[in-house]
Amino acid sequence: MAQTPDTGLWPDALAGTEAAILVVDPVTDQVLGANQSAARLLDCDLASVNSLKPSKLFGQKLPLLIILTDECLSRGHAWTDTLEIRLPDHSNSVNVEVFLSHARHDGREAVVLMIYPLNVVRTRRARAEYDRLRGTSSDVASIERIFRDLSRGNQLLLNAVGEGIYGVNARGELTFLNPAGERMLGWKAEELTGLIAHQVTHHTHENGENYPITDCPIYAAFRDGAVHRVSDEVFWRRDGTCFPVEYTSTPIEDAGQLIGAVVVFRDVSQQRQADQKLRSALTEVEALTRRLEKENAYLQDEIRTRQAFGEIIGDSEQIHSIIEKIQLVAPTDSSVLIVGESGTGKELIAHAIHSASERKARPLIRVNCAAIPRDLFESEFFGHRKGAFTGAIADRTGRFEMADGGTIFLDEISEMPIDMQGKLLRVLQEGQFERIGETRTINSDFRVIAATNRDLKEEAKAKRFREDLYYRIAVFPIEAVPLRERPQDIPLLVQHFMKEYTAKHNIPPKKCTIADMERLQRYSWPGNIRELRNVVEHAMIISRSRKMSFPLLNASDSKLPAFQGLAAESTRKQEVVTAREMEVKERENIIAALKLSKGKVSGPGGAAEILGIKAPTLYSRLKRFSIDKSKL
Repeated sequence: MAQTPDTGLWPDALAGTEAAILVVDPVTDQVLGANQSAARLLDCDLASVNSLKPSKLFGQKLPLLIILTDECLSRGHAWTDTLEIRLPDHSNSVNVEVFLSHARHDGREAVVLMIYPLNVVRTRRARAEYDRLRGTSSDVASIERIFRDLSRGNQLLLNAVGEGIYGVNARGELTFLNPAGERMLGWKAEELTGLIAHQVTHHTHENGENYPITDCPIYAAFRDGAVHRVSDEVFWRRDGTCFPVEYTSTPIEDAGQLIGAVVVFRDVSQQRQADQKLRSALTEVEALTRRLEKENAYLQDEIRTRQAFGEIIGDSEQIHSIIEKIQLVAPTDSSVLIVGESGTGKELIAHAIHSASERKARPLIRVNCAAIPRDLFESEFFGHRKGAFTGAIADRTGRFEMADGGTIFLDEISEMPIDMQGKLLRVLQEGQFERIGETRTINSDFRVIAATNRDLKEEAKAKRFREDLYYRIAVFPIEAVPLRERPQDIPLLVQHFMKEYTAKHNIPPKKCTIADMERLQRYSWPGNIRELRNVVEHAMIISRSRKMSFPLLNASDSKLPAFQGLAAESTRKQEVVTAREMEVKERENIIAALKLSKGKVSGPGGAAEILGIKAPTLYSRLKRFSIDKSKL
């Protein structure tokens, strides 16, 4: 064939047509020639047109282009007005009418595309040009059924692209498979040709359930004549494995009859993996956010606790001994057991140990074992997944997970149920646990500090506390000494609480007389430091002048029977009392507070507030002393 300046390979007749002409090689997916009209349509120069890939120009209409190309190769011509051509810069697309004609050059098969934008009125001249160009084809095949010729899959336009492509006839038999499809499925085209495609590649869902052929969207295409696009299924390989796919099933019509479909598919494994990693990362970020929010709440509580108790105050021998022990144990990771009466500052000692340790950059997580309902211990400690039990409306991060890298403080550990003590022992030994409703094991690096107001050795003998757990947490015991055993520290504590109150409420400082200070030192302080703080705050509130007044310590003051007689009792020369006598006094003191509060235990005006102790501690003592407040 003679060459022309416009195309380089094709007849002069093409150069003068008003149609945009593309001459393409369907085997290599290349443009072999083009005219100026094609360059104008594609909004680029002629050299750029010759470097384009035909498969990219027709975008989402690839399945239809495949059908038309094969029809052209087998019949010598084809036509459609439903194609869409995409401009090379992706800025726009144009709906077009296309006439396809089969041609040959130097033994090389080619397809000539005559392209008209649909907004251009087609004329008889356009039809005449098409008929004239049809006459130039030197190798027009006889008209046979399309699928008989589709077996020549190596001649299809998209043999060179990465998508898998196969065809099925109206009986569901696979008629061709392109090389990319062979690579993805692990089958050769000749091995699958004639087999029922669904039974080979699409027979089962990913979860192993059978996939009925009647539900297959691929087959639906040549039943309802619609294009079916699917993005959430799998194809099966020859080796029995599956991979996620996105595919389009486009129906094929011949003489008004649906005769099959062309399926274009691609492996989306990497995309799914990337999506899964993204989802996992987002889940991790959400979990970390919730954890940070929880930690922030605990840190705020820690700040409030520090403000409430201040630093360890005192100059007695007992306080110096406690500070020395804190300095010894803080740099280690050893478990610490702090024992002492309520209100002696056990939590303050725990804070001091944590603050002096290498874990101080991470939070100290406090758990009050006496305040946790029996059936919520495991959830509170280890966390749970949403829906793990009734009421689990959201995921929950457990205290041990939040303590990772830091310290967990188990206050009132003696109040923990015996069955929970075994689970706690396992976590302390292994540093591992699972959330309720989750099988994934969580590792957490934490230090344990426990506190109790009971004798755990006696509790273990009475089988109320596990002996092995006791030895696990009592590696380094520290005793929080009662305030009555260090009266020399009371003046320092009173001065500290007075300064704290004046600074908080921005009031002038006040003074405490020597006589009142001596009275404070003589009192037995069953509520210890917490009780002293409440007494000082009460005095600051009611004192009208710069001089402090302590009516609560007056034995004749009927407003607070809890203090009646105790101050006088402490003035007796008897300096030592038996444990039994102390218990009797404490029991009487509690009963007096309950009578004053009219049986109310917690909240404003309750017995716990009057005694200067926490409500869970008072409930524990009511049980211990067999006090029935309803009978008072």
